Amino acid sequence: MSKLRAWVSERLPIDPDTLKEFGSEPVPEHLKHWWWCLGGTPAYLFMVQVVTGILLSFYYIPDPVHAYESVQRITESIPFGWYIRSLHRWSSNFMIVAVILHMMRVFFTGGYRKPRELNWIMGCLLLALTLFFGFTGYSLINEQLSYWGLTVAGNITEAVPVIGPVLADFIRGGSKIGEATLPRIFVFHIGVLPTLMIGLLAGHFLLIRLHGVTEFHFDETPKTKKTFPFFPDHLLTEIMLGVSLMFLMTVLAVAFPVGLEEKANPLVTPPHIKPEWYFYFTFRWLKLTSLTFAVLSLGFAFFILISWPFIDAAIRKRRPHSEFSILAGIAGVILLIILTLWEAIVLHFGH
Repeated sequence: MSKLRAWVSERLPIDPDTLKEFGSEPVPEHLKHWWWCLGGTPAYLFMVQVVTGILLSFYYIPDPVHAYESVQRITESIPFGWYIRSLHRWSSNFMIVAVILHMMRVFFTGGYRKPRELNWIMGCLLLALTLFFGFTGYSLINEQLSYWGLTVAGNITEAVPVIGPVLADFIRGGSKIGEATLPRIFVFHIGVLPTLMIGLLAGHFLLIRLHGVTEFHFDETPKTKKTFPFFPDHLLTEIMLGVSLMFLMTVLAVAFPVGLEEKANPLVTPPHIKPEWYFYFTFRWLKLTSLTFAVLSLGFAFFILISWPFIDAAIRKRRPHSEFSILAGIAGVILLIILTLWEAIVLHFGH
């Protein structure tokens, strides 16, 4: 064993004490509660997405002629293909929910304030990438609704000022959906987006490690600084969360496996074009306003979201005890819920 340890140490000159110190980072007391541990949950779900996505990519054919049939084969013929596909779909939905809840927690607790502004910006970009992941994954199935959803998305992209038409043509591989569209969406889904996601996650975790986790004091005058080590205490909490999520997603995958709708037909427009639930608010906003105004207003809203740490700092500089951020956050969440539920009800009842 001593010779083996010496052999490994010579080729991996890493100081064990340094690793121990890195893993023993003190974590604030409040992270013992699972509802404060939402930051690691999206990362775990992303790993599930990567593993299941790799397995699916062995059988998926990114071609408009064979894409639908390859998904059908995965669902109906490949052993446990239905389970892997369902797990991939459910974990993507859970990941979107986890990212949104984590950002809400950070926003309403002021975790974006100095010196963590850059981490908030990275979090906003991670949210955008997560939504784009869902959109590209849904489009790859080449179902009727996913095809027409991609058509609508192309029209929305074209409405972006200046770069819109060029960007839409780049994504579609032409002026309209054609043979080059699915291969490009596939490259985005398995290549471009994962690369960007991993890079942002690395930067996100690095800044968390450098700044530490935001501390919250639930007592007005805390007597002592309460912490516990990351390893093994907090790591075990994250592992238990991961196991619980895997059990829940397995139950959902078995009870509600993902099926297939009609194959895409460019000549037949479905009566109701519906996106995935996380884009309901966008579709409702498009129906309430014009296309150009909707695109500009949604882009402006995202810009405000990214810039909020600096807006909040300017407000609190003049009014140190202002709770305007809380009120603005509540108003934004209520608006998103109303638009989402409105669109869901309209799609369900068909009015």
